[in-house]
Amino acid sequence: MTDLVNTEKGAARWGTAVWTAGVAAVLAALPPAAGGRLPDRLATHWSGSAPDGSMPLWAAALVPAAVWVVLAAAVVLGGRRAGSSSASWVGASLSAGGVFLAGAQVSVVRANLDLADWRDARSTGAGMLVTAVAAGAAGALGWLAGRRAVMPAGPDRTGGGGEVMEIPAGERLVWLSRLSNPWLHLLGAVTGLVALAGALAAAGGLVGGGVAWAWCTPFAFASLGLFAFASVQARVSEAGLEVAFGPLGRPARRWAAADIVSARVEDRRPAQVGGWGYRLGGLGTTVMLRSGPCLVVRPRKGAEFAVSIDDAARGAALLNALAERRQPQA
Repeated sequence: MTDLVNTEKGAARWGTAVWTAGVAAVLAALPPAAGGRLPDRLATHWSGSAPDGSMPLWAAALVPAAVWVVLAAAVVLGGRRAGSSSASWVGASLSAGGVFLAGAQVSVVRANLDLADWRDARSTGAGMLVTAVAAGAAGALGWLAGRRAVMPAGPDRTGGGGEVMEIPAGERLVWLSRLSNPWLHLLGAVTGLVALAGALAAAGGLVGGGVAWAWCTPFAFASLGLFAFASVQARVSEAGLEVAFGPLGRPARRWAAADIVSARVEDRRPAQVGGWGYRLGGLGTTVMLRSGPCLVVRPRKGAEFAVSIDDAARGAALLNALAERRQPQA
């Protein structure tokens, strides 16, 4: 359990650091990127539809970035003091705050674009409305991801790693394990930030829609794919085996206990299965997040399925016991 908690904390810290640095970089880079098309001072505050406050370009770039860094640090420190139960609101705050500030910066740049005087800046009302909706959606996703990251620790009553576990009469046992690959998370965050930067540049009018589409699409799909298979959770219960992927537990694969012939532990390496992530090959399907022990399931129909996961021996033993209990009677 300690190794699992440390793995989860490590992945969360990586993700928080990359997100904080990436959003700060986007906030600071947007105004200078459009510097040749902006006035010396940028309108940064509006009263209704009319601008009534301004900043020099350098301040319009650095002040939002500094505000974001202070906000992110406060949220992270508050979350550490509150403990693991704070993961949901930390995820929601960082996701919503980053998206909101990035959207606000895009709205400011777009409102000042191609003007000689900041007093002629256009209204940011529509842009801020879209930003608020996007920030709300991002906050909801961050909250769900944080909530899923909190795994209740149950009593360890399952004993060693035998091939078939003995289940006391009248009791129901559940085995749950998670694994994350911080390097895949980091790569997913980087590709996602590249896609986000392209989208924000298009929204700010810095590049054309066709260029943005060609730029953002491959990076966005790469980021989604990496995040979807950079973490995995395996659960064995009376219902059988469920293997869920990504921070939201989607997609997921499920097998009923009666549909499983056997389960075992087997050491596998990325070179054996064709690389990292979700792999298809001669060994069947393998979810490869780290080298070493994998939980391997042999279903009654279809190819074998393997997932690299901690405490695989205990999961296999419990799954074998449940599958044996539900074998069809002759």
